[in-house]
Amino acid sequence: MATLTLTTENHDKTVEDGIVLIDFWAGWCVPCQRFAPIFEEASDTHEDVTFAKVDTEDQQELAMRYGVTSIPTLVAYREGVPVFSQAGALPQSALEDLIGQVKNLDMDEVRKAYAEAQAQAQQQD
Repeated sequence: MATLTLTTENHDKTVEDGIVLIDFWAGWCVPCQRFAPIFEEASDTHEDVTFAKVDTEDQQELAMRYGVTSIPTLVAYREGVPVFSQAGALPQSALEDLIGQVKNLDMDEVRKAYAEAQAQAQQQD
């Protein structure tokens, strides 16, 4: 499956269902260039996962929304809930392990913890 170009316009619809991996990158970033073929290969292997790329030069607002300060940064969603975020290029074995972990998450527990975290954040505001 080809990767999807993620923008502020299609972001919310893209992350609301299933498993979505987002790669924040830039053309001048050498680690991003090294990670790109690993990300592309995984997109061909895992047709049940949406692979999306955010060009941080073109989509600065989206990068700021995620607080991306270092690239590449990888973010994972499952069923509309962000479940992973990490800066740095992953080797293929680590990316495969991450995908497996995201697929095996107990989403009832994840949704409960996410709701609690959101409630706490709102109380602090």
